[in-house]
Amino acid sequence: MDAAEFDKFAEEYRHLHAANIRLSGEDPEYFAEYKIADLVEILPREGFPRDPLILDFGAGIGQSVPYFRKYFPGSRVVCLDVSKKCLEIGRSRFGDAAEFVHFDGASLPFPDNSFDLAFLACVLHHIPHSEHIGIFKELRRVVRPDGALVTYEHNPNNPLAVHAVNTCAFDENAVLLKARELAASICAAGFNRPIVRYRIFFPHMMRWLRVAEPWMAWLPLGAQYCVHARKN
Repeated sequence: MDAAEFDKFAEEYRHLHAANIRLSGEDPEYFAEYKIADLVEILPREGFPRDPLILDFGAGIGQSVPYFRKYFPGSRVVCLDVSKKCLEIGRSRFGDAAEFVHFDGASLPFPDNSFDLAFLACVLHHIPHSEHIGIFKELRRVVRPDGALVTYEHNPNNPLAVHAVNTCAFDENAVLLKARELAASICAAGFNRPIVRYRIFFPHMMRWLRVAEPWMAWLPLGAQYCVHARKN
């Protein structure tokens, strides 16, 4: 994981992201909130804390923090990233709403069984695939028994998602992952029975069709997909 790659785009991250996704008709905040709202449906109804302790792995400038506060108001959120510059920006924006912790790219700086949820939002395509199982093993170590891992990624089967990644400055070294490959890495790290759900099928101009998206999670054409697994 190369911190310098993220440091150089930290100041202009939101502007670059907004320009890159303009074809969707949405802004970066829409996609950040979409994922956190989705957690309400994904996380188990029984045996999961109402106010979970959340690790936001690869949190960048903290785009998800306001939505964790909205949908999980009693939670404690720890934002982790390799980019100190991104963490500084996140801390200046949301320092009262989350903790911002630096990651050396190898070992997570937390004890075993520390978190109820490990959350990753479009992070892994920036990290060499050879490192994924090691990262998932570290995440499994810090997630408590019966805790959850939820990760979102861009779908390489969706032409608009591929176009967005290929034309984005901060995705210059990104390599997209197929859902089955990511699920296999999560299994290899010891998580239990990962479930794949496809997400984000319709742009803003067709938003009236979004009510159908919960029934389309099986269709591998969404712009993104989610993989959810448990530790047992």
